[in-house]
Amino acid sequence: MYSIINKTVYIVFLFLILGCADKVKEENEVQEEPSKPEITVSNNWNVSFLLDLSDRIDPLKYPNKSMDYYKRDVGYINNIAEVFSAHLGTKKNRSMDDRIQLFFDPSPLNPEINSISKKLKYNITKDNITLELLNEIKDTYSTLPLDIYDLAIKDGNYVGSDTWKFFKNKVQDYCVEDGYRNILIILSDGYIYHEDTKYHEGNLTTYITPETIRADKLNNSNWKAKMEKDNFGFIPLDQDLSNLEILVIGINPAVNNNPYEEDVIKAYWISWFKQMGVKKYDIKNADLPSNMESVIKNFILSNES
Repeated sequence: MYSIINKTVYIVFLFLILGCADKVKEENEVQEEPSKPEITVSNNWNVSFLLDLSDRIDPLKYPNKSMDYYKRDVGYINNIAEVFSAHLGTKKNRSMDDRIQLFFDPSPLNPEINSISKKLKYNITKDNITLELLNEIKDTYSTLPLDIYDLAIKDGNYVGSDTWKFFKNKVQDYCVEDGYRNILIILSDGYIYHEDTKYHEGNLTTYITPETIRADKLNNSNWKAKMEKDNFGFIPLDQDLSNLEILVIGINPAVNNNPYEEDVIKAYWISWFKQMGVKKYDIKNADLPSNMESVIKNFILSNES
């Protein structure tokens, strides 16, 4: 009888000991968890700008009483740089690994413009992060972009925008990095044209201009049905850009004779992005930077695809 009781007591005691051990283990795990840095792909940003320095920025050819279009570009860049700087301010030094840079295609002939663009390229890591560097990034992006546009306008050598070829040959190497949240900001009026990149494959092309939209008779309410039926759009590229978010800002359609110009431009871009697997994108008009500030923040700060 006593033997049975002793065994029962021993078993109950053993369960209590094991239960307490598990509880202590769980408490230790909970205590240790916060000390582990939570670094995810989206925590490290790789932000790129692609500037269209075609004649769209010419204040004499395309004047605007509210604000010149090149000044709007500068405002957009400043807005995005501020979001980037705020992002850096939320990170601990040991988790720093973020990039920001600026590109053109084709490259400007003015070497001074190219020299300035190099100064706008930063790779911020735990090894070089300082308060002085953060202030330098803010100052650089608040002043140098305007210098680029001023020089381009002064030169007056507008060679066009070869965006299609940039995506074909450079976007993967320049704008997409493994282990980063890759964001590409394209500043463009929506039209793409370069003298050396004019290719056709049926009704698919490497460019879009007001003249081609008019010639293709995409200037009436039947434009969407015609685009789908006759397969109009950009020539597709063999690119997997599922790890790239794209924001196009500055769409400025020539609407004098075609109220559907904006719709056609955006349809070209959207179809092209989808063909390349872009999961998150947005296309916005050339509004004032003060109006675009919240739009830009919403796009960048929303991490949902």
